Amino acid sequence: MSFPWTILTQNDDERFMLEALKEAWKAFKADEVPVGAVLVKDKHIIARGFNQVEMLKDATAHAEMLCLTAGESALDNWRLSETTLYCTVEPCSMCAGAMFLTRIKTLVWGAPDLRHGANGSWVNLFDEIHPTHAIEIRKHVLQNPCAQILKDFFQLQREKKSREKK
Repeated sequence: MSFPWTILTQNDDERFMLEALKEAWKAFKADEVPVGAVLVKDKHIIARGFNQVEMLKDATAHAEMLCLTAGESALDNWRLSETTLYCTVEPCSMCAGAMFLTRIKTLVWGAPDLRHGANGSWVNLFDEIHPTHAIEIRKHVLQNPCAQILKDFFQLQREKKSREKK
């Protein structure tokens, strides 16, 4: 099954978020919560990631975490300064912490996460003054398709459970 949407992008943030959505689609097809991420440096994608929590049996295998690790490997450096992380969903507190520790320059996210979001939906870790690093944030980029893939996934999960009960 190929990527199901045609999205015309109007700027670099939308172009790279579309690539993160393609990663989320990989998670969707793997029966994982569809969250995707890409890491960009100098307008080139250097790393990609999608949720693999179920596949790896690892609660820390979030798209952002896997993408940051891949980016560290690509740059041969744990410091990811001058990079921008695009993720389809507002990051959780674990992923936000990893972003501070890896020192990404910019975070761009799509849809809010009311249950776990660490940029204001649940808590706002990014409002706190960090002693060593600040992250520029742009949010709600391609919010509708980023939210829709989650809605579609969870609707499908509910339908599967309903069929299993019969």
